[in-house]
Amino acid sequence: MHILDWTMVCAYFLLMIGIGWWSHRRVNSVGDFFTAGGRMPWWLAGISHHMSGYSAVLFVAYAGVAYADGITVYLWGFASIGIGVGIGSWLFAARWNRLRSKLGVASPLEYLAQRYNVPTQQALAWSGGLLKIFDIAAKWYAVATLLNAFAGVPYVWGIMITGAVTLIYCTAGGLWADALTDFGQFIIQGVAALVMIWVILGKLGGISGLWTMWGQLPPSHLSPTTSRFTATLLLVYVLVKTLEYNGGMWNLAQRYMAAPNTHQAIKGARLSAALYLLWPLVLMFPMFAAPLLVPGLTDPNTSYAVMTMTFLPPGLIGLVLAGIFSHTMAMVSSDANAISSVITRDMMPVMWRRARAWTDAQGLSAARITTVVFILLTMLVATQAPALGGVLAIVVSWVAALMGPISVPLLLGMLPWFRRCGPRAALISWAGGLLAYALVYYVLGGSQAAVVATPVLVSLGLYLGLGLLASERSDSVDEMLETINTEDPSEAEIEAARNKVASV
Repeated sequence: MHILDWTMVCAYFLLMIGIGWWSHRRVNSVGDFFTAGGRMPWWLAGISHHMSGYSAVLFVAYAGVAYADGITVYLWGFASIGIGVGIGSWLFAARWNRLRSKLGVASPLEYLAQRYNVPTQQALAWSGGLLKIFDIAAKWYAVATLLNAFAGVPYVWGIMITGAVTLIYCTAGGLWADALTDFGQFIIQGVAALVMIWVILGKLGGISGLWTMWGQLPPSHLSPTTSRFTATLLLVYVLVKTLEYNGGMWNLAQRYMAAPNTHQAIKGARLSAALYLLWPLVLMFPMFAAPLLVPGLTDPNTSYAVMTMTFLPPGLIGLVLAGIFSHTMAMVSSDANAISSVITRDMMPVMWRRARAWTDAQGLSAARITTVVFILLTMLVATQAPALGGVLAIVVSWVAALMGPISVPLLLGMLPWFRRCGPRAALISWAGGLLAYALVYYVLGGSQAAVVATPVLVSLGLYLGLGLLASERSDSVDEMLETINTEDPSEAEIEAARNKVASV
């Protein structure tokens, strides 16, 4: 890469660190660190939710699928998320917000001890935390793959560089730093994406390439499904992503919790849903065009990097690389904050009696320390990503498949229709889903659709069945559900009440 490209990348890293240290001044308590004190405006919560949901895997593994199979990757990879988050804006966003505002919850798993019991909370915390280690490790490896393709940077150094910068800003500023850097990264990524489209359209003969390109691609590239990515897989992904992106990925629940009230949480969720339906099409247009511009690649996963290095002038390569970094750093920093909240608020008080009596300052210090340890651990695991099956295997076969058993009791436990489902239903559905995954993936060698669908469907069936057949309904759970399911006054009603008071 040219010196202008390195200058652009370094400037991006310095900007992220600067935002982190500026945010440091806004963090005075554990609540500020984990939920931004409930002061995050809806538009920032929505953009942060969107940016925290996907990473550089888009530009590596998903770019490879787009190169080989076409538009199917958009449908199961992103349209499913947009639909799922739209559903979540109706079902989950307001309830997550009430957990913070009415029950004082600062961690996505904190309410589980009251909703079920401590063993259930710990089972979900430990299994989810372990899964996120491998998930984030795959993201680090994806970024390192791009750095290696762009500049020949060794994989280990690529992991260390991006990990160190993320570590600094997310440890300093907590959720505020995550959200503000997400916004800055969204702007940088947007400029980079438009630059890339402008260059690609020039190679395709101008603006008409937006519609003429499709006739030059193989017909299979326009098919919404393939033999590998079937209609069944697409439908299952809508279910999985509804659970995953509305709280199953704990960091995304924090965005709902951080909004000032339920109405802003819902607006933020709807903004994120719209972005998931529209913005990936902008990012992926060059990927769909790649077979026409760089045909015959032996490794389709490098298609986006090859196009960038081939067609962009010095300086713009660095801008696009910074835009790619923005995805992974946004996701990892928010994941680290969520994991830190679970460790600090849910796991350590159970394991260590002294943690139950921490002052707010001690809790804040513990949150920062656990963030550092967690990120360092994910960086270590990232160096072993090839031995674990590669990026796509980790993200699709592991995370997508195992997120369902963890998410079912976490999310359905908030809904009043499942008040009969208690700790027995939660633990058995979680364990049953994990066992189903192990059987299908390691023993039977099922298709990708079976690997993703079986765990979540088994968990869902066990959770609902046990709730119906062996009710564990209790007065304390009914009271808690009543609290988080009671509708708040509308913004218009609140404003009318204020005006009435003012007139008096």
